[in-house]
Amino acid sequence: MPFITNKTQEENVDIFYEDYGSGQPVILIHGWPLSRKSWEQQVWKIVEAGYRCISYDRRGFGISSSPWNNYDYSSLTTDLNQLIKQLELKDVVLVGFSMGGGEVVRYFTDFGNENIAKAALISSIIPLVKKKEDNPDGVPEKDLEGIKDALENDRVGFLKEFSKGFYNYKDNKDRVSEAQLDYDFIVASHASPRATIETAKAWMDTDFRSELKNVKVPTLIVHGDADGTVPIETSAKQAHEGIDNSKLEVIKGAPHGLNVTHKDEFNKILIDFLKK
Repeated sequence: MPFITNKTQEENVDIFYEDYGSGQPVILIHGWPLSRKSWEQQVWKIVEAGYRCISYDRRGFGISSSPWNNYDYSSLTTDLNQLIKQLELKDVVLVGFSMGGGEVVRYFTDFGNENIAKAALISSIIPLVKKKEDNPDGVPEKDLEGIKDALENDRVGFLKEFSKGFYNYKDNKDRVSEAQLDYDFIVASHASPRATIETAKAWMDTDFRSELKNVKVPTLIVHGDADGTVPIETSAKQAHEGIDNSKLEVIKGAPHGLNVTHKDEFNKILIDFLKK
């Protein structure tokens, strides 16, 4: 099985990845609390469209290493950088879903845009999740604290219910099956408990607003206007305003997990962006 190893003075982290197709490389960065498996409905479409599609498990998730510490965004982004370096990738398109949007933006902050051709932020947390005086549409801190408490006290119980809100399940039973909810629960419950909590702190607390200017490549932003997990006002609309040369595509009625519920609409938007 293919792994790259990110060797630092503190630790060696093994990152599992899947690599299919040929042509311009497209790297898919999954959301929280899932794994590369969440991209199932995109991988084959990207490969069939003539691209090289690489998806990987974030540290602590899937079958990548689960270190005890270093789940801040700069540490996570070193794994992405090593993947690009060790696979000798050029002209890369970075695609980050939800939490994965943070690795995309932090990559430009920490490593610049060398070898990166385009970027895409899908249902992304960028630029800031938490509600503040200057971010009134964000998620109230008490709600975020509630998530952390639930993860610490009954992680699997929380995760069992999380997918329902992820997909706005009551409104999308014709678009997402109960089996999909079960599948997501299995994937999420097998992640490292420590990583699940520590990465949650990263996406809850990190403010990327000052970093948006660092994204200097054509950028696609896709969000659902019914996203109850990451409200569009505090994420996609602000990201679009802050990133030069960005295009915002809003999918009407789509929830957070639009890559599943609205896969056809989303895949067309993404493939069209890749082809431009």
